[in-house]
Amino acid sequence: MAKQSLFISSVQGEFQDERRLIAEYIRHDALLSMYFEPFLFEELPAQDKSAQSAYLEQASKSEIYLLLIGVQYGYQDAEGISPTEREYDSATAHHAYRIAFIKSVPERDEKEDAFKRKIDHDVIRNVFNSYEELQSGVYASLVEYMTSHHLLRQGPFDASVQPAARLSDLDNEKIRWFVGVAREVRQFPLTYSEENIPQILHSLHLVTEDGGIKNAALLLFAKDPQQWFATATIKCAHFYGTKVEKPMASLQIYGGTVFEQVDMAVTFVMSRIDQRVGERIHSARVDVTPELPAQAVREAIVNAVVHRDYTDNGSVQVMLFKDRLEVWNPGKLPHGMTIENLSGIHRSRPVNPVLANPVYLTGYIEQMGTGTTDILERCNKAGLRTPEFIQDEDFLTILWRPEREHEADQDTAHETDQVTAHQSVHQTAHQSVHQNNINKLITVIRGDTKTLAEISQIINIRHRGYLMDNYISPAIADGYVAMLYPDNPKRKGQAYHLTSKGLELLTKINTNNNNN
Repeated sequence: MAKQSLFISSVQGEFQDERRLIAEYIRHDALLSMYFEPFLFEELPAQDKSAQSAYLEQASKSEIYLLLIGVQYGYQDAEGISPTEREYDSATAHHAYRIAFIKSVPERDEKEDAFKRKIDHDVIRNVFNSYEELQSGVYASLVEYMTSHHLLRQGPFDASVQPAARLSDLDNEKIRWFVGVAREVRQFPLTYSEENIPQILHSLHLVTEDGGIKNAALLLFAKDPQQWFATATIKCAHFYGTKVEKPMASLQIYGGTVFEQVDMAVTFVMSRIDQRVGERIHSARVDVTPELPAQAVREAIVNAVVHRDYTDNGSVQVMLFKDRLEVWNPGKLPHGMTIENLSGIHRSRPVNPVLANPVYLTGYIEQMGTGTTDILERCNKAGLRTPEFIQDEDFLTILWRPEREHEADQDTAHETDQVTAHQSVHQTAHQSVHQNNINKLITVIRGDTKTLAEISQIINIRHRGYLMDNYISPAIADGYVAMLYPDNPKRKGQAYHLTSKGLELLTKINTNNNNN
């Protein structure tokens, strides 16, 4: 099958890097490279033909026209029309499939703004802030094109439509949380309202033009994601030794959205590894330094959730051993990517790009393509053995815990003493984490009242059950926080405020922060 020509159109000087990177991405992606051949005017060889006739001829012959709109209108011919607008008109006249991406900028050239309004009237356009968002948007748009033109019987998992799903299957509160965090972390351009939900989902390429709900939308925002994907879970196990054997110290299976799964799996690990507890003299705040860098643990788990093969019946597995942390995910490295590539800076090639982009927008991924290098750098900086990445039937990330000296011969009594001491360290660390959680909640509520939804957004924890169990309920039990409506705990509009004991602790925290 002949590849379809994809004409990339923009002011060349303004989008020089984006044009080159998008063309390179399409040519190297395992799926897109099978169906499309990008055309860049700057790649044309020298020829006895005017530049204008050359690009207009190619625009008229291309099946797909990809337009980037930014600040500049660009060079104008004798009639005051730019090459970009000429290309757009030629593609329109010859019925090319048009895809438009508008960069979010404070202001544009007057004629560029007029051109944008013309685009708005003609086609559905997409907004982007960064190259990562542009790449994700181009991928989603081309997959949608292939599906609608029957080039694919079924698209990639995250971009495929779930026929039985409806907008009502998504949780508005989860979408509201996402928009709040994405606006704060990555300057997401849209604001939340229930009326804006279709536009928000469309901007993230989570729905089709006719309202079809994609799998990625359900993984991110469904009221019950496991209703749709039973194995989209994380299995977390804590073993006493260095092998997979019973008895286990703990076993948990976490469901929920991808955000909730990551949060709970990270907490599972961080609450079970050793913590170095700093001395508390005058401060109500306790410094706790974990033996594994928290960001490295999070990166390993986020990578597994985002890059896993969701068509596989397996789950992501997080296994904590005496000497290491293993994170397994069902799936393979993207085509052309090797284990060696992961140790250096590499171009992001997410297996599930439609899913990856919203995760990036919330800050769960710091920067596309740097997750594995971040893991290596953070662990090496902490003085730990270099992490390992292994591709077998599944993909495995290993984070090594600090090495400990062990006596060769240990009698039963000594082993018991070690277990008791180990439990004591964990108990001390648990108490410190418990108090830190209460302190954090108190600084959020302060002299005001806050609802569960407000606390969830400020603390940046989406799982309401986890927030209640680890922050609000302990603070109430310890007498620092009280319910606004104690006689009706489940009342709609329930809110929380500080008690006199809580206000006293808030004063201590503020005083200590001012002194430090």
